[in-house]
Amino acid sequence: MREKIKLSIPVVVEGKYDKMKLSGVIDADIITTDGFGIFKKSEKTALIRALSANGVVLLCDSDGAGGVIRRCVMNAVPKDKIYNLYIPKIEGKERRKKAPSKEGTLGVEGMDDELLYDMFKGLSERLGESGEMRRVGGVTKALFYEYRLTGCEGSGARRDALCRRLALPDGMTPGALLGAVNVLMSLDEFIKIADEMKAQGEI
Repeated sequence: MREKIKLSIPVVVEGKYDKMKLSGVIDADIITTDGFGIFKKSEKTALIRALSANGVVLLCDSDGAGGVIRRCVMNAVPKDKIYNLYIPKIEGKERRKKAPSKEGTLGVEGMDDELLYDMFKGLSERLGESGEMRRVGGVTKALFYEYRLTGCEGSGARRDALCRRLALPDGMTPGALLGAVNVLMSLDEFIKIADEMKAQGEI
């Protein structure tokens, strides 16, 4: 049995089934927002804020509801303390549910263990012993503009193409994608992928 990935900072997810899923992959403090319950429980927001001193990982479903919850947490915690992770949009239904979600895609609880393991393994490698993220990304808004990922016609389609390459959900804003890229890879890694996609006419 593979050893769980140890994280020194807490992970925020939406619900108890997401927490149960991640508990099989990572060894970390996992906090739930109780879905939209976070809007009704100020103590939950206060707890997340208090635990984010060294940073907090935010992993929500890649649907409309998940986006709303993600923004709520991001408004409560300093931006430099949040490490956003995103699951890809995969059509399907969790086994425990009688019907698929409104958007017909799987949530965190429906993700493959291997996908989650790789996602958190990459994150853990960028965390120092103190829990502080080694922000080695260095990808800037100017570089996004250079690769026509923002600020010009067709930027949204190019961002979606990059998202597919990186197994991220489509429809991400420039700011959200920039933040994700800087967590997932170094500047050199981004340039290599972007150049490859540019040569192939994908962006």
